[in-house]
Amino acid sequence: MSLEEYKGVFIFAQQVDNELSNIALELLGKAKDLAADLDEKKVTAVLLGENVEGLTDKLAEYGADRVIVVDDPALKDYRTEPYTHALASVINEFKPEILLVGATAIGRDLGPRVSSRVHTGLTADCTQLEIGDFPLNPMPGQEQKHQQLLMTRPAFGGNTIATIACPNFRPQMATVRPGVMQKIAPNKGAKAEIVKFNPGFEENNCYTEILKIVKEKANVANIANAKILVSGGRGVGSPENFQILEDLAEALGGTVSCSRAVVDNGWKPKELQVGQTGQTGQTVRPHVYFAIGISGAIQHVAGMEESDIIIAINKDENAPIFDVADYGVVGDLNKIVPELTKQIKDAQAAKTQA
Repeated sequence: MSLEEYKGVFIFAQQVDNELSNIALELLGKAKDLAADLDEKKVTAVLLGENVEGLTDKLAEYGADRVIVVDDPALKDYRTEPYTHALASVINEFKPEILLVGATAIGRDLGPRVSSRVHTGLTADCTQLEIGDFPLNPMPGQEQKHQQLLMTRPAFGGNTIATIACPNFRPQMATVRPGVMQKIAPNKGAKAEIVKFNPGFEENNCYTEILKIVKEKANVANIANAKILVSGGRGVGSPENFQILEDLAEALGGTVSCSRAVVDNGWKPKELQVGQTGQTGQTVRPHVYFAIGISGAIQHVAGMEESDIIIAINKDENAPIFDVADYGVVGDLNKIVPELTKQIKDAQAAKTQA
């Protein structure tokens, strides 16, 4: 493999039912940063599907300088083999130095298969990406390579953070958790270079047949979009005691979320988990984040520390959560939270009467 042949930063622009997923736009924002650090002029989005060319303008508005479109009936709905064939063929033809894929259900299936197909490595569930030297510190007898993609992710069950590189193979591939990277402000009217590419599809015994698609409407709130989150941890004490958090969230017009310990105990569904642990935790950036009965483990903090205002309530004055909180209250949440809810409701009632 001649590494010098591989140039540019590419992202896989995931779409479902001809609608771009948010992760595609988030990846474009990070790709722009990485390209600037590498002195690359173009960011390329790879768009797979059927009749998807109408999505190219939105990709351009969010930072794509070029969009490679593979449009074929075989790609109408996501299936592992045709999508793997399409993306691997794009890599072999256009030779990107970096390829970013969203760590969604689709991306977690597609990314490893593509990396194996093109004989390179992949770092999964990344929470941070940057360009730098590898090894991070010079080591005797080992060449330190420059301008490498440094991929950071939780490891060992979230108990440590690892930084990984792929210095000897290309492309450098990473799947990135939704919500971790930020979209850039759209440049309305921007246009991208459109490149149509189709490697051809021949069905084989790895092709699956989709007999029926059943869509289920989610019955839990999307915490990633919430402006106010009232998040509870093990310290809340019981699933029944979450009602006082529900009351506070209702008074504020917010949404209840939780820590991993709460999900592990079966008190709340995994869709409400905040933090960078496992495959279910989400990164959130609400205007206001209440951390109630949450100690502040590094994995949880990494998933909410960019909130505009963080308010912590905990009986342990030495809890790590107070290190990142803008406001902290030390005391019994069973007394503090109901009183806070009452004060908020009284203030709202007074304002209505006035």
